[in-house]
Amino acid sequence: MALGSMVAPDVHADAPCAGRTLRVINPFPPGGPSDLLARGFADTVQATLHQSVAVENRSGAGGNLGAEWVARSAPDGCTVLIGIDTTFTINPAIYPSLPFRLEDLRPVMVLASSGLLVGVHPSTGVRTFDDLLNRGRQSGLTFSSGGNGSPGHLAVSMLLEASGVHATHIPYRGNTPAVTAVVAAEVDAGILATPGLLPFVRSGRVVPLAVTGNRRSGLLPGIPTTAEVGLPGMVLEVLYVAMVPTATPQTIVDGLRTLMSESLAPAEVRLRLAQLDLVIETQADPEASRRLERQRERYRLLIRRSGMKAD
Repeated sequence: MALGSMVAPDVHADAPCAGRTLRVINPFPPGGPSDLLARGFADTVQATLHQSVAVENRSGAGGNLGAEWVARSAPDGCTVLIGIDTTFTINPAIYPSLPFRLEDLRPVMVLASSGLLVGVHPSTGVRTFDDLLNRGRQSGLTFSSGGNGSPGHLAVSMLLEASGVHATHIPYRGNTPAVTAVVAAEVDAGILATPGLLPFVRSGRVVPLAVTGNRRSGLLPGIPTTAEVGLPGMVLEVLYVAMVPTATPQTIVDGLRTLMSESLAPAEVRLRLAQLDLVIETQADPEASRRLERQRERYRLLIRRSGMKAD
């Protein structure tokens, strides 16, 4: 069930695209958290304003293709991107060139955030984060990720730099095959989205060690953060962001922000997002832009040192 269809908000915001179809672009395949957020927002617009909304998945190149589509669209509030920050914080450092200019897009808000889970196959004998560090320093480890330039890839680079372990990064095409690789012992470990690993943690087929976010995961409250186990330099969170063309008038941006906040307000929605390990943020400009810039600069320096490149 899409998020916004659970409860129709009572507050009516001004229509940002009155009389026309509002297009919500998700730059990743269907089924992921950003897709769920996009469809929840679409349902809220339809329920609140009785307006036509179309959600389109324009995936490819780490979100670049969807971002390009929105950057080139008219700044009238009729085209909105809902994706993750890596398109704007990692991609500028790993792609030789982007098909859009960063300055052509502005955030409506940071919708939510989540950390990643460090998990290992039981056959490694690793049971704690200290075990992981000792094993990595002595004999090395293999880590899966959802692809070159993915949050998991970046987290592995952070681990190498912060701890001095020896590890080999093995990219897969998406989070699901990366999780499967850990469960099947094709690799020793992965630093991946918590919901994907959680069923296998519960069945004992993956051992959870730490989460990379600024706070513990509500799904695994007994698992420490990387900062708590002594690696504050490995803190990494994925930001779920809504973007529009920079020239979009502020009144339209404000209307979109109101609708997005409404789509996240119902208790049922908050529960569903918590089950996906998402923490609701609703952070608007100018702090949203500053937060993305801080992430971009931090990642740029790390990527330069690591030599990370896109597929």
